[in-house]
Amino acid sequence: MLPDAETWTDLLTRFHWRIPERFNIGVDVSDKHPRDNPALIHLTGHGEGPEVWTFGDVSDASNRLANALLAAGLQREDRIGILLPQRPETGIAHVAAYKAGMIAVPLFTLFGPEALEFRLSNSGAAAVVTDEEGLAKLSTFRASLPNLRVIIVVDRLTDAADAVSWVGLLERSSTQFTAVDTAADDPALIIYTSGTTGPPKGALHAHRVLLGHLPGVEMPQELFPKPGDRFWTPADWAWIGGLLDVLLPSWHHGVPVVFHRVAKFDPEAALRLMADNEIRNVFLPPTAMKLMRQATPSGHPEGLALRSVGSGGETLGGELLDWGREVLGVTVNEFYGQTECNLVVSNCSTLFDPTPGSMGRAVPGHTVAIVDEAGDPIPDGTLGRIGIRRPDPVMFLGYWQNEQATRAKFAGEYLVTGDMGRRDDDGQLWYVGRDDDVITSAGYRIGPGEVEDCLLRHPAVALAAVVGTPDPIRTELVTAVVVPAEGVVADDTLARDIQAFVKTRLAAHEYPRRVIFQDSLPMTTTGKIMRKDLRAALADASPN
Repeated sequence: MLPDAETWTDLLTRFHWRIPERFNIGVDVSDKHPRDNPALIHLTGHGEGPEVWTFGDVSDASNRLANALLAAGLQREDRIGILLPQRPETGIAHVAAYKAGMIAVPLFTLFGPEALEFRLSNSGAAAVVTDEEGLAKLSTFRASLPNLRVIIVVDRLTDAADAVSWVGLLERSSTQFTAVDTAADDPALIIYTSGTTGPPKGALHAHRVLLGHLPGVEMPQELFPKPGDRFWTPADWAWIGGLLDVLLPSWHHGVPVVFHRVAKFDPEAALRLMADNEIRNVFLPPTAMKLMRQATPSGHPEGLALRSVGSGGETLGGELLDWGREVLGVTVNEFYGQTECNLVVSNCSTLFDPTPGSMGRAVPGHTVAIVDEAGDPIPDGTLGRIGIRRPDPVMFLGYWQNEQATRAKFAGEYLVTGDMGRRDDDGQLWYVGRDDDVITSAGYRIGPGEVEDCLLRHPAVALAAVVGTPDPIRTELVTAVVVPAEGVVADDTLARDIQAFVKTRLAAHEYPRRVIFQDSLPMTTTGKIMRKDLRAALADASPN
């Protein structure tokens, strides 16, 4: 963890990585803390007090599940899909997979069948842990997953032909388990990330990824942890922001995580949750902050006693920072990273005053530079590509079964993020734009290729391009520009049908909220869609 420091320079001088040769995430986050200490605090919303899971509960349940996975015939480095929302079984499934030397594959519950099928097929998942809702989606394509041996359903009490019961499986298994002696560089986790073209890519991370995240969590959370800390985030644990920015780092430090399952983010309820449950530390995606600002433009809510708030995914402006100080009572610290190499830049108001618009300074332990096309650092003040020098403990091992994409991610000794930026002479980094077409909408990074592929499956669509268009709340709206098939009437009814088609097949957060019909698309002579020109033409177009 970060050493105590009073200045930024002091912190840089005193920090050194201590990555052990042997390390297992599952053992680290569940077995080293006092068994009676709280690990998870579930706000059930049913009127009674919260449901508390101790570290002993997490340790025992993860040992039972690890034994069950081995009894089912799974082996080291088999992939385990985890298709669950925020709930105790989600964290337990992760811990069990790591202890057994297997590879966890978190999956977002809003993914539709096509998105799930690709990820499970590409990863070759041997098991999936899910609920009844997830099982219903899996049943539509299970026959196309030859590697899938077992589906475990958490809210089922008895086994059936299509899946086994979580409850029964754990009751039949022992709490005694000897974790696999993994190296820090052994694979532990695949998180799928979207690109601009082609299918999603699986970023494969090693067990060391948790240790690599720690400075980048501790810095925006005001030198986390401190006595009495208690963490909460609305971000789903299927994403790197929920899993490795909150859940696993908190458990590494023995800090309890609060969670409350909701179907839709409610900004006023979020403020009440933080005030009523002694929340001290929060990760808030910028879209959540914008919604909260609309609901509560001023005034400090009674009972709110936050110590730290971090935010990342898109640049915060001065207005949001001012709102955070007035309403939340803290300076919100912006941070930066991506699935392949996360939390490498951050602000920390304890050490220096954040400058509105700046992502902050490089987190100790990470070399972040602005580089040219060859991967060579360029002078401060010059616009270039944001890069992170390798080796780095938070950096991914590579894309799962995609060596070509892995090689393309690097220029010289630097991993290039795909984002453009500059660094000033004070060491602050500024995000300027991106050199690809990934859409940032409501904190999600969405690749247009997967959405376009789904659109083209609609019988009324001849051609389609997907871009992001400006939106004050979501940052960008997923916008589909569609060339209708011959003889098709392009009207509002068809637009709504196309939206529903993508929403039910891909993911609720990826469907196009705007559908615009055109006779043709701007293309290069080689047939590539010119998305930059399309975005410029559509920036002021009215929504459907």
